[in-house]
Amino acid sequence: MVEKGKRTGAPKGGERAVLVGVLFPDSPETYEGPVEELARLADTAGATVVDRLLQRRRRPDASTFIGSGKAAEVAAAARDGQADVVIIDADLSPAQIRNLEKAMDVRVVDRTELILDIFALHARSHQARLQVELAQLQYLLPRLRRMWTHLHREGGTGQSSAIGTRGPGEKQIEIDRRLLRRRILELKRELAAISARRERMAASRAPYFTVSLVGYTNAGKSTLLARLTGAEAYIADQLFATLDTQTRAWTLEENKRVFLSDTVGFIRNLPHHLVASFYATLEEVRVADLILHVLDASHPDARLQLAAVEEVLVQIGAGGTPRILVLNKCDRVEDPLDLRPLANGHEPAVALSAQTGEGVEQLEAVVRAHILERQAEAEFRVPAGAGKVLAFLADRGTILHQSYDNGVVALRVRLGPADLARAKRMVEALLPEPTSGEA
Repeated sequence: MVEKGKRTGAPKGGERAVLVGVLFPDSPETYEGPVEELARLADTAGATVVDRLLQRRRRPDASTFIGSGKAAEVAAAARDGQADVVIIDADLSPAQIRNLEKAMDVRVVDRTELILDIFALHARSHQARLQVELAQLQYLLPRLRRMWTHLHREGGTGQSSAIGTRGPGEKQIEIDRRLLRRRILELKRELAAISARRERMAASRAPYFTVSLVGYTNAGKSTLLARLTGAEAYIADQLFATLDTQTRAWTLEENKRVFLSDTVGFIRNLPHHLVASFYATLEEVRVADLILHVLDASHPDARLQLAAVEEVLVQIGAGGTPRILVLNKCDRVEDPLDLRPLANGHEPAVALSAQTGEGVEQLEAVVRAHILERQAEAEFRVPAGAGKVLAFLADRGTILHQSYDNGVVALRVRLGPADLARAKRMVEALLPEPTSGEA
């Protein structure tokens, strides 16, 4: 029997795990196998997989999700493999986990708790740690009864109660819940302040065109960020290697600069409260002018991963943002024709390899063409000595024609909406003030 009071956290390094996948009639078909992704998640969390089981059901069992018969089969596999934990590829209710642990005599972890454990391992910045803690506490709150044994009342009303403890008392679990709710409020306030700072930072970059990299976890976003910007980025061949937003300047042709951001990767069935906890981090995606959806085109389930990311984009309010599909790792695709079905309905699409650099120039050209489409053409006459205005027009716009006439520079320029408005204000500020006799 599972010892009461023993913490039922996610697997730690070296733990032996049995994986359980469950397929329902509406489950999407995968090419790599129903529990392959769960196995990679378990490996990332540091567990050693000793067995894998798969079940097909019409609907979840209300008591144990997988049913009593399957629970007995999993329990036998756990005993044979001397497993420390059973990981089920589903979101389970607290009661279902409690019933399964009682039936299997081994700890049970669901998909959400496993992902939260990985996030905790990879949280490096102060903001990421706060976001992970918030998500973990929100997950833990309805599960306190499973986590503790000290549910007896503190104190009491009888004569046998110890001195100083007599009174109405209060269940320890109620104290714990109140402490957790208080900490959750503190975390939300602190993250709201961070989100406000990020909004101000994003506003300060508003005159520049902003591009955000999104994609399924381990699709190669950080590698692409490093390739495009030349900046160092943390790169690892594992799930959820990046949790913090990284923003770098990306210089296109003619020294046109945009800001490129890389953020946390997505995954199918990403827990909703985890998305909510990372609201501040995902701010860069919501305010971006353009999204580069990076897809591992070599993955056998690339189509499902593409749909999963699109679903999360809608969930965070970025469903209407213009985007370019980036078919990454094309060097691992044997037949280039296999890329066409992925791109169908998601144009424009660019095939490239962030690892080798193949196709990067084409991506830059497509991004630049998108920027030009958003720009409007305008003409300006600027005094030759107004270096600040001329530099602004050259830096932010595309100069189509330029001529000099009697100390005045005449320009025809293409500018984005915000830059165009600012350029007009700067030029108007150079005009002489009208005298009192002028109408």
